[in-house]
Amino acid sequence: MSVVPKRSLGQHFLVDRNVLGVIERLAALTREDVVLEIGPGLGVLTTYLADRVDHVHAIELDRRLETGLREALDGRPNVTLVFGDALASPLDALVPAPTKLVANLPYNVATPLVVETLVGVPGLRSWCVMVQREVADRLFATPGTKAYGAVSVMVRLHARRTGFHRVSRTVFRPVPKVDSALVAFQRIDPPRDVPAVRRVVVAAFAHRRKTLANSLGLTGIATRDEAVAALEAIERPGGIRAEALEPDEFVALTVELRR
Repeated sequence: MSVVPKRSLGQHFLVDRNVLGVIERLAALTREDVVLEIGPGLGVLTTYLADRVDHVHAIELDRRLETGLREALDGRPNVTLVFGDALASPLDALVPAPTKLVANLPYNVATPLVVETLVGVPGLRSWCVMVQREVADRLFATPGTKAYGAVSVMVRLHARRTGFHRVSRTVFRPVPKVDSALVAFQRIDPPRDVPAVRRVVVAAFAHRRKTLANSLGLTGIATRDEAVAALEAIERPGGIRAEALEPDEFVALTVELRR
C-alpha cells in the first residue's frame, strides 16, 4: 500500500539511491558506527545504513509507515525502529548509544532537531543531514549575512562544518518546491554554561531590527545599561546589532553579563 506524504509533517521521502553514496562519504561511515536516523520514511536510507554500520536507531513519527518500514528492514536485526516524536524522546538514553546522526530530516523540524541533538545528545560526535538549502545556509552562516542568527551561533559554538553537497529536488517524492542540501559537521568542545549562553543568544536575536542592548533589555536578560556596559567590556560598541557578533563573542558577553 502506498503512503501519501503528509505536508503537515514536512515529509518528502527519499527515493533516489544515487545520493546514498554521497551520504556515505560525507558521513564517513564505518562498521563500528551506531547511527541515529530521524524520519526514515520509506526506509531507503535506513537499509543502506544498516548494511554498513553496527547499529541504526530509526525514529519515525508517522505510524502509517510502520508496515512498509518493517518489510523493508526484514532480515536486518541491527535496526531498532522506534515510533514517536524525536523532539520529545530521550535520545541520550538509546542503547547502544548513537555516535552519528545521519538523516533526511523532516522539513518542519529540521532546525530544532539539529540544535537539540547538539545540546542534548552529547554522545553524538558527527552529523550528516539532508535539509532545505535555506536551513543548510543558516546553520553555519557568518556574521553580517542575512542567514546569520541564533541558530547559526549555537551550531557554530558546538560544531564545525566538514562537508556540503547540493541535492537535486528529483531525489524526493513528492518533489519539493525548494532546494535541499547535505550538510556534514563534527562536534567541537562547547562553551561553559551552555544554557546561559543560549538564553543570551536567543534574546539577542529576538528583536533583530533593534540594537543588541535594546533586545536584551526587552527580553529581560539585562537592562539596556547593563548590556551596553557588557558590550563595551568585550570591546564592542553599545549600539551594535546582534548579527555583527562572532559566536565566541556571545560567550564573552554572557560572562560579562553575569559579573
